[in-house]
Amino acid sequence: MTQQIRQVRDLTPLLKKSFGFDGFRPGQEQTISQLLNGQSSLAIFPTGSGKSLCYQLTALHLPHLTLVVSPLLALMKDQLAFLASKGIKAASIDSTLKGNEAQTVMASVRDGDIKVLMVSVERFKNERFRQFIESVPVSMLVVDEAHCISEWGHNFRPDYLKLPSYCQALKIPLVLLLTATATRKVKMDMAAKFAIRDEHIVQTGFYRSNLDLTVLPVAESNKNKQLEQVINAHQGAGIVYVTLQHSAEKVAQYLSQQGINACAYHAGFDSDTRSQIQQDFMAGKIQVIVATIAFGMGIDKSDIRFVIHYDLPKSIENYSQEIGRAGRDGQPSNCFTLANLDGLNTVENFVYGDTPEYAGIEMMLNAIKDEVVSNSYDSKWELQILQLSNAVNIKQLPLKTLLVQLELAGVIEPLYAYFADFKIKLLKPKDEIINSFNEQRKDFLQRIFNATEFKKIWGSLNFDTLLQDKGIERNRVIAALEYLQEQQLIVLETKGMTEVFKININELADPSLCQTLSDYFKENEEKEIKRIATLVRFFQLSSCLTANLAKYFDDQDFTQDVVNYQCGHCSVCRGQVAVLEHSQAKIPWPSDEVIKQGMTELAERLSGKINQPLSLESYSRFFAGMTVPLFGRNKVRQLSGFGSCEQQRYQAIREKLTSLGY
Repeated sequence: MTQQIRQVRDLTPLLKKSFGFDGFRPGQEQTISQLLNGQSSLAIFPTGSGKSLCYQLTALHLPHLTLVVSPLLALMKDQLAFLASKGIKAASIDSTLKGNEAQTVMASVRDGDIKVLMVSVERFKNERFRQFIESVPVSMLVVDEAHCISEWGHNFRPDYLKLPSYCQALKIPLVLLLTATATRKVKMDMAAKFAIRDEHIVQTGFYRSNLDLTVLPVAESNKNKQLEQVINAHQGAGIVYVTLQHSAEKVAQYLSQQGINACAYHAGFDSDTRSQIQQDFMAGKIQVIVATIAFGMGIDKSDIRFVIHYDLPKSIENYSQEIGRAGRDGQPSNCFTLANLDGLNTVENFVYGDTPEYAGIEMMLNAIKDEVVSNSYDSKWELQILQLSNAVNIKQLPLKTLLVQLELAGVIEPLYAYFADFKIKLLKPKDEIINSFNEQRKDFLQRIFNATEFKKIWGSLNFDTLLQDKGIERNRVIAALEYLQEQQLIVLETKGMTEVFKININELADPSLCQTLSDYFKENEEKEIKRIATLVRFFQLSSCLTANLAKYFDDQDFTQDVVNYQCGHCSVCRGQVAVLEHSQAKIPWPSDEVIKQGMTELAERLSGKINQPLSLESYSRFFAGMTVPLFGRNKVRQLSGFGSCEQQRYQAIREKLTSLGY
């Protein structure tokens, strides 16, 4: 694809005209200039410093569509609202669209009316979306929260690994990667994946002079009182971050009882409730949000005066992102961490709970081998992620990572994805729809409708029946149905996303494959545990916290020794070096008899439900209170032993069970 990019020498008048801003923030003008010169770029700016403007202004001067991949719906909606306020045509295709709204968006993109289209990375698996995006010219791919691309990053998302190949397949000539948090290793990894040259990496200073960082060592029993005192000492809006959903509700309830206008927020609430809470917070109707990390990304509220970590954050990267939501207006803001080591096990357990068991990986490889045996003439493997997750007892996110690793190892190759279920609702009588087309198309539509079993309002299309006719192609059927929906003749609903892979038998036969994959996840587990240890060390540093944070993220202004640096606005610079401890010297275990009874309960509940003995990992996860597919579908949470050792560290639980004779 060739494109004529408009060469612009002085960008400031365009900035003023399009967005009403008098000048650029650091890094913006360089990034936009590079893009308008046809140079793919990586922009690393602190949270709230205007990364989005880099693609928004550029998009106005590109000939075709700018496609933005964003990880969260909230990010999309906020940016779409901003663009709409500036009169810039932008839209998203996402799960909230109803009826033929997605069709309307696609038609507007095809007509050139929409300059910016926002989607999640998972949208690329959508058969209908892939057909659509391949049919329109795209000038630029933008990847927001681009650290998700890197396996060394803190929020690694396996589907992001496929973005470089999508970019090549769609022949998109220009790429912009955006992130606020990237260590040097992550930065180099991101750039390499999209062939971005070193000179086109734009990184502004990480240092935020208006943020005051304080680490407050506090015993668990005193946390609520300390939290109340901190909030009462500070005016304005704030966010309190907790690790667990039930903690969000308990802490919000406590604050409300003390007369503080607080509300809980977590992923367990339905989307309408979350949306209303967010709107009330943005409008100033709620002073304090007590939230899990589900809250925050895309929250563009400039006057948040304080961010408090009630529990330890997951990593330095998460800590940095979360405190970065304070003081985006440049005014002084405070960031507190109420720190002890009590919650360390909870943070670590999230890591251990995501590591697939060796047996689960083996079951998955055996399922692929069975597919080869039963279909020797056709080495294809079809899967639906939820069904497979339940079958092999691996959570969906690590399962997606496992599939990507199998791709990278050459064991499977993605061919395509399709919807297993197509449902059709007629908006006009069937004969009227058919008779509105010429003879050739009448016959084609008649065959589609003949393969559709209608029950009252909705009909289910049987593709197996339809495609027995070798003269009919699946893509043509889908295109016809899409057209009928565009013309408001039918409503089309699709579900049952099914991914199809080609199996490479030679690579699958590698006897070391299962161990190699298991080792990969174990290494990743170890890396994440080390990341948590690094976080704990950071909070106990005896040199400037602000400078150390900037150096961690490769801020070039802090490449020198930070030991003697003093920012003057962190607790260490005020002479308060934190020492973190457990609130209790030793957390008591349940008795050995109680643990053995719990093991018996679990074994009895799962008897006949699995085809191999329960592993040490399964028992350990049971006592640690971790949720895995096997537990969920067998209602294991109802057992008295579930989570009875959740105050203990996971490795200690494993050692305890081993000592009891597992």
